[in-house]
Amino acid sequence: MRILKYIALLLFLFLIGLSVFVSTQKGDYDVTVTKVIKNPRGIVFNYINDYKNWETFCSWIKEDDSYKFTYPGLTMGQGGSCSWTSSSSDGNIKTFAAKENESIFQKMKNNEELSEVYWTFKDTLGGTKVTWRNKGKLDFKSKVKAFFSGGINSVVGSIYEKSLENLNATLDYEINTYSIKINGITTLPGGYYLKQYLHCKQKETERNVSILVSRMEYFFDKNKINASGKPFIIYHKYDRANNDVAFSVCMPVRDSINVMPGSDIQSGKTASYTSLKTTLVGDYSHKQKAWKKALDFVAKNHLERNRSGQIIEVHKVGRKDVKNPSKWVTEIYIPVYPKAIQVKEDSATQESVTADKPSEKETIADNAK
Repeated sequence: MRILKYIALLLFLFLIGLSVFVSTQKGDYDVTVTKVIKNPRGIVFNYINDYKNWETFCSWIKEDDSYKFTYPGLTMGQGGSCSWTSSSSDGNIKTFAAKENESIFQKMKNNEELSEVYWTFKDTLGGTKVTWRNKGKLDFKSKVKAFFSGGINSVVGSIYEKSLENLNATLDYEINTYSIKINGITTLPGGYYLKQYLHCKQKETERNVSILVSRMEYFFDKNKINASGKPFIIYHKYDRANNDVAFSVCMPVRDSINVMPGSDIQSGKTASYTSLKTTLVGDYSHKQKAWKKALDFVAKNHLERNRSGQIIEVHKVGRKDVKNPSKWVTEIYIPVYPKAIQVKEDSATQESVTADKPSEKETIADNAK
């Protein structure tokens, strides 16, 4: 019995000593990981710059089903943010600076730990060199966990390295898998909608469309407004030569809604008109290919453009419906005058590109819900 008391005492003293040792260890950490992502810099930057995409590649999220995210109206670029809760943590992250295609600076709070997050993006042979740095200070609980796991650099570094591997596999398959199909002549029904208008440069169009779609969806959810369909974009002007684009991001409603004077949300109504319908299944980065295929079809089949109408894109299936970009569905409607025309299912009307699918070990995108 006396021996057991001695053993218990020694164990107690050991734990006290270990606690003192761990508590006196330096809690500051600075972890950096780097990986070449096999995609162009603009695509990689835009994907990481939007917090709604982080669920598809961050390893600590994919390995814990208890994570629940809350997204505000802005989730990308400066001012973008999100928050989360899980069985092991509560936290939030916000972007304080984002230099397009070059760098991102964020601040994160995970439980009571504060850290700074830095991303840099550089062109390199084979894709984009991504550097992910996290700088912060550990609390006592995290110090203990890090001590028994080989140190904070080992713990955070391995998590970030796995996340970048997931990112590479996700983008390689999800971004590069798409199909374009000419559906034929159809009548686009008219109706009421609420909209946000924006005028910008051509290269800023896709990023601004994504921001305004998220804001519009958030506005409808916050104000408990029932949409009668999916978000759509009306292109009022698309001048490539002068780098000038004007568009409205719209959400359909069943009846006309009056809005407060001076609001950036406006009401409108579209008329019904005949259009050539084209369907893109895949990431929005392929929309220009879909536009070109549709316009080439108009010219080849001597269809007359109806200039009183405007090109409309309907986000039939978007990021709010499914995380996988390869499963997004965008319908493009180009106004034309009615004409009977037969659309054949051949290479002239349909294009499909599928990236090599990563192994189950490498990818997480196919199982995202």
